[in-house]
Amino acid sequence: MARRRRRVEAVLLAPGAGASSEHHTLVALAAALSPLPVRRMDFPYRIAGRRAPDRPPVLLDAVRTELDALCAEVGCRRDRVVVGGRSMGGRICSMVAAEGAPVGGVVLLSYPLHPPGKPDRLRTEHFGSLDVPCLFVGGEKDPFGSPAEFDEHLVEIAGPVTRHWLPGGHQPKPTLDPQICELVVDWIADLG
Repeated sequence: MARRRRRVEAVLLAPGAGASSEHHTLVALAAALSPLPVRRMDFPYRIAGRRAPDRPPVLLDAVRTELDALCAEVGCRRDRVVVGGRSMGGRICSMVAAEGAPVGGVVLLSYPLHPPGKPDRLRTEHFGSLDVPCLFVGGEKDPFGSPAEFDEHLVEIAGPVTRHWLPGGHQPKPTLDPQICELVVDWIADLG
């Protein structure tokens, strides 16, 4: 009898603009998801030692490249990979998914709904094209978007949305990592 394949066979995680793949939450999440293969990526500007993020086309291409490399390494299709990450990294992964990359889902930790103090500069233009399961985990007092603001805009996403709000702001304290990991691990397990 053929063994049934799991829906999720790998995870790709990208960091926020000011962090690297060594961010404590990404490291903790990779450990919590083991033995599931997890790739923590860095963006080209970070690899080159620059602080300012590359333009979106470069960031998007970096995620596509890492996704393809992870699929080749694990031997799975894109639709068996969950992509995501923290802040900008999660946002870029969600944009790749919205462009039509057939991923299994998107994990968005501390999604930057808008720049702090600028709620009119929304980063939601691609939400209507997101038709895969999405998990949002954010801080109750995040200046990049409050729970009420998210409630207003997450209805634009075509795929199923799960959201969780934790104490704190945009940068979760390491003490919240176990709770974040549990939420993500459980959500991925529910995907298939």
